[in-house]
Amino acid sequence: MALKVAIVGRPNVGKSTLFNRLVGKRLALVDDRPGVTRDRRYADGNIGDMDLTLIDTAGYEDVTDESLEARMREQTEAALDDAELILFMMDAREGVTSLDRIFAERLRKVHKPIILLANKSESRESGGGVGEAHALGFGEPVAISAEHGEGMADLYAAIVAASQDIFIEEIDEPDKPIRIAVIGRPNAGKSTLINRLIGDDRLLTGPEAGITRDSISVDWTFEGKNIRLIDTAGMRRKARVQEKLEKLSVADTIRAITFAEVVILMMDKDDAFDTQDLQLADLVEREGRALVYVASKWDLEEEPQAKLAKLKAMAEDKLPQLKGSPFVALSSHSGRGVERLMPAVLQAYDTWSVKVKTKDLNTWLSMATQRHPPPAVDGKRIKPKYIAQTKARPPTFVLMASRAASMPDHYKRYLVNSIRESFDLPGTPIRLNVKSSGDNPYVDGGAKSGPERFKGAAKTAPRRIQKAEKAEERLSNLPGKALEQKAKAGIKPKVKPLGGLKASASKKSGTNAIVGKGARGGARQVSRSGRVRTGQKGGAKR
Repeated sequence: MALKVAIVGRPNVGKSTLFNRLVGKRLALVDDRPGVTRDRRYADGNIGDMDLTLIDTAGYEDVTDESLEARMREQTEAALDDAELILFMMDAREGVTSLDRIFAERLRKVHKPIILLANKSESRESGGGVGEAHALGFGEPVAISAEHGEGMADLYAAIVAASQDIFIEEIDEPDKPIRIAVIGRPNAGKSTLINRLIGDDRLLTGPEAGITRDSISVDWTFEGKNIRLIDTAGMRRKARVQEKLEKLSVADTIRAITFAEVVILMMDKDDAFDTQDLQLADLVEREGRALVYVASKWDLEEEPQAKLAKLKAMAEDKLPQLKGSPFVALSSHSGRGVERLMPAVLQAYDTWSVKVKTKDLNTWLSMATQRHPPPAVDGKRIKPKYIAQTKARPPTFVLMASRAASMPDHYKRYLVNSIRESFDLPGTPIRLNVKSSGDNPYVDGGAKSGPERFKGAAKTAPRRIQKAEKAEERLSNLPGKALEQKAKAGIKPKVKPLGGLKASASKKSGTNAIVGKGARGGARQVSRSGRVRTGQKGGAKR
């Protein structure tokens, strides 16, 4: 089992930066402004050969009223109780502040190993702050730079030394949990729902919109099954998202949807299926995740039956691609209807993971094409031949057919809806890929057997080259058109002396020798370079 380590300190000292470095991913949001982290966040990480379970916490504030800062402080104190080792971080550039001293007094009452970290120690200005850290009473501070990765070796040595007296229970790795992401618009009750499910105030809640910024995962067990609930930040319309921090929160939510298996879309019962809700549901479908609709604040509804029927009709009308997705009406505050949520989620997960036999699929294909034959495109009918499921989660099918590229979209939708009805797959995204039943290997000169050594015209290239060489050998050596063609081809002519004539040539370079007469009675001359010249005897008369 990994060592559970909490990273604590006042706001904006670099806790989330160190958290991301030890995890190896940018999970926690990081910004220059203080107070970005509000909930406590868990993730698996390591340093050297040590496995760690890291807890990122909100900045400690000395507030005890009913404000948001006070609730953030409660989350930090809960992390202190849950951790086995505490990393107390201070800013070496600013030195020890009054808030650091107040937090140090609180940490002395924990009675757990504490390592003091002096962050931002990469500059010369940090030397004085490191010296002041001794006054906090936690021994020698470890000078690090979470941003640049400096001092990680010293931090590893300090963790090894501090964990010598900590008993770490060895347990078997649990089964892979089912990842369930809870999404929706701001203040829809996502965090309250998760707290209600697990029976603990694990996540920070309140009447303020936009409290959750990070995607917080919570491990839970339901009826013997390992569940990982992921709380996400509320997503507003893209036009309203202006701040950098909110953009980071939205990106974190989209990443949570991508890695989830089942997505719970929470909506206000009085404003359900708003444009933003429809866009979120469409995003879930495009990512291929199972979807469960949840209408919140149901304890305030005066006509629950009529309202529920109306919402279900709106879901099928506005999102036909997700027809049949489970719909649960509940109240996170009072707990009404919450017991129906998890059975619906597990049903959607089982449907999303279904595997259909190939035999049953091809029997269905024969019946579906007989009931509604494929249309004829350009006078030629498309012929579906074979179908098989290639993967689950989501169910993905490959249909082999002739003229696959010409199959219209409306016929593909017919096949998808028929699969959904025939094999009882309500609400789950279905992928249907139509491919050609096979390419003709004889098109464009392809090889009829064995490896394709040549393609197209290159198949007969050696024979054609041989014919061309033989034709060039038969070219005439006499002056004329054939000789000109041979010169253009770059072939040096082979001049043979005519029979019966004695060839004489000058030894001087560049001189010509008359070797015979041409066809028109002109002198036929050959230079020492091999060039042949012909001309009329005596030249033209003036």
